[in-house]
Amino acid sequence: MEDRKKDHINLALDSQTLKDEIDRRFWYEPLRSPHPTQLTPFTFLGKQMKAPLWVSSMTGGTQLAGKINRNLAKACNEFGFGMGLGSCRIILKDNTHFADFDMRPVIGDDLPLYANLGIAQMEELVTSNQTHVANDLVKRLCADGLIIHVNPLQEWFQPEGDRLQLAPLYTIQKFLEKAEFPVIVKEVGQGMGPQSLLQLMKLPLAAVEFAAFGGTNFARMEMKRNPDAEIASLFSPLTTVGVDAGDMLETVNAIAGNSKDILCKEVIVSGGIKSFLDGFYYIQKSKLPAVYGQASEFLKYAREDYPVLQQYVKNQIKGLEMAFAYLQIR
Repeated sequence: MEDRKKDHINLALDSQTLKDEIDRRFWYEPLRSPHPTQLTPFTFLGKQMKAPLWVSSMTGGTQLAGKINRNLAKACNEFGFGMGLGSCRIILKDNTHFADFDMRPVIGDDLPLYANLGIAQMEELVTSNQTHVANDLVKRLCADGLIIHVNPLQEWFQPEGDRLQLAPLYTIQKFLEKAEFPVIVKEVGQGMGPQSLLQLMKLPLAAVEFAAFGGTNFARMEMKRNPDAEIASLFSPLTTVGVDAGDMLETVNAIAGNSKDILCKEVIVSGGIKSFLDGFYYIQKSKLPAVYGQASEFLKYAREDYPVLQQYVKNQIKGLEMAFAYLQIR
């Protein structure tokens, strides 16, 4: 105890705070709860989860993909949250790398696991009347459904990118007519504006994932890969367009409150979620059932041995427990 008191004396001057440092998103209510012990389980995407986290689709088709996916799926299993796989294009018609994506045995049967394909692949399957190939992919992975990532800017910037011949909304609508499982639609780092969100919320989707501006910017990533530096510089302003998670959530809340014909009733808030407090704020603010997703933050730790990722997730959940116990959004 004496050492603790000495620490307090020595650290007091270094622990001063200013009014401007207050996180004004929250009211701190210290009287309403004992110290928490665990989060309350809830249902999302038709399955029970223990934590409002989501592994946002990130890596696929690389040498590290298998290790990263297994670490992430193991964390989902241990702590009770869901996972979106990275792009499964490499195993769409070839099982050579299937083991790198076969995460159902790791995550278990009780948690959400979604496969992932890009809108360019979906357009190809729809126009060639081969949507059964996507159905087969989901079955092979024992996944609960499919995430379609919509990325026209990324594809346009990518030196070897595909060129879309159809509006993504049309492709999604046509695929939904033949889909045999739940479908989630997401962006990949720019987010989506009001008209896109409104149209998606009217579709019978399992969820919309934001992948908002503020996290990994895949358009900028592809721009940096362009061998023609002059062209890359010319078009670089396009990498700064997008919508952040806060604005997207306001739009979705407005749609949920004003539109009686919405069929999509759950959201995954992702894009620039740097901490559990960011995630807590958004899911508390959402009028629809929501979890928050992370990609790059998980990726930092998932590349290492599992205990490194395990500790990161454990600390996030401890932080969430404290937030649920003592914070209310303003």
